[in-house]
Amino acid sequence: MHADKNVGAELVNNENVTLSTEVELLEKMQKAHELILREIRKEIVGQDSVVEQVLISLFVGGHSIITGVPGLAKTLLIKTVANVLDLKFKRIQFTPDLMPADITGTDIIEEDHTTGHRTLVFVKGPIFANILLADEINRTPPKTQSALLEAMQEYSVTVQGVTYELERPFFVLATQNPIELEGTYPLPEAQLDRFMFDIIIEYLSEKEEIEVVNATTTYRDIRYERLISGQDILDFQRVVRKIPAAESVTRYAVNLARASRPTDKSAPDFIKAWVNYGASLRASQFLILGGKARAIMQGRYNVSIDDIRHLALPVLRHRLLTNFHAESEQVNSDRIIQKLIESVPAPKSGI
Repeated sequence: MHADKNVGAELVNNENVTLSTEVELLEKMQKAHELILREIRKEIVGQDSVVEQVLISLFVGGHSIITGVPGLAKTLLIKTVANVLDLKFKRIQFTPDLMPADITGTDIIEEDHTTGHRTLVFVKGPIFANILLADEINRTPPKTQSALLEAMQEYSVTVQGVTYELERPFFVLATQNPIELEGTYPLPEAQLDRFMFDIIIEYLSEKEEIEVVNATTTYRDIRYERLISGQDILDFQRVVRKIPAAESVTRYAVNLARASRPTDKSAPDFIKAWVNYGASLRASQFLILGGKARAIMQGRYNVSIDDIRHLALPVLRHRLLTNFHAESEQVNSDRIIQKLIESVPAPKSGI
């Protein structure tokens, strides 16, 4: 009996140590969020919601698309995030003539000058990075776009039958230009669904635009402090998943996604009128995961209904396939999602 008590005490002590470690990690993540924001603000003005969504993607381990017209600092934002973090960063400028091997890498024949023997050596492509900027991803053909699919889903690439693991964390941020659609290749729905967020970047306010013009037309020597490592990011991604979400909040996220599907019995009439295909199961998962990360960033340790509603637009907008009736009535996915939020009741027991 005495031995059993010792074992029990040891287990309790281990649980306390684990709990203490996780609390420290949560506090570290909150501090890291503040540090990252401080560094980003050295370069980026405004765009608060865009920055928040990019950081949520990072803390969750999801990939995101940033959509906006030229000149709104899409690429600059991603490069700034990479500069702030102690991670490997690579950029791929997607063009119509880009080949899959230009992304993944390829085998080359290398000769040993001392022996004369020739061997195949794999030369890694730019996809072997921690943060990959896929610039103007919709300007390259589907065959090349699909080279990202395995990497985004499996965190590996296969070349000539050999699989190479990617170093974690691995994070794809893609940009799209919504204008100049001639000569572009829209991403297939299956590939779009692998992105956690479709982040829309808008024009700055007059005050913010003046601030940007003043800052960028004078000499600046910006230096970043790299205080967050790749292992820190992996630790944050792990602890995010341990944040609790009440069953009522999870049910609300699921109901929101299910109501977007015209074939579901809970779908409102406007969904059946305007939508061909609704959100997949990934939408519910990303709503909860994103809500967990947002809660920590705001100093909370539980997910709220407001978190789900706040993230509904970036999670759902690229997962709703609208039909001809919606296009003819000039109804876009954002308007449909807003109506969906209004029509799906929040649970009374929600946090």
